[in-house]
Amino acid sequence: MAYGINRVILAGNLGADPDLRYTQTGQPVLNMRMATTEPYFDKEGEKKERTDWHAVILWNKRAEALAPILRKGSQILVEGRLQTSTYDDREGIKRYKTEVVATNLVILDKKNGGGQGRDEHQPSGSPGGSTDDIPF
Repeated sequence: MAYGINRVILAGNLGADPDLRYTQTGQPVLNMRMATTEPYFDKEGEKKERTDWHAVILWNKRAEALAPILRKGSQILVEGRLQTSTYDDREGIKRYKTEVVATNLVILDKKNGGGQGRDEHQPSGSPGGSTDDIPF
């Protein structure tokens, strides 16, 4: 039997403050709305942008740890899998909901403790090193 791969990686911004809730058994779950924006060119050659919205959920201790840190506008990178569920709305119509179940979340903006790139004031050589001893 052949198995498939269900893996998604998104980088974007939170569209609202995340919502931390607990299941009936006390398991923490963090619900987030995430926007990803991609540039494209239309038929006339004008640069446009398209924004897609994604529902992201994060479970357990990581959900509790990240809830007080993340805010609307936070830049994040999410890795996880897609999960689709069905439910009946108030009128009895069957609806489908696709969510990203996050297995990893990285905060990208520096103001929230992310930004794993090097500091802009640090030379690109070895940490704490000087650029004076570069021979070229």
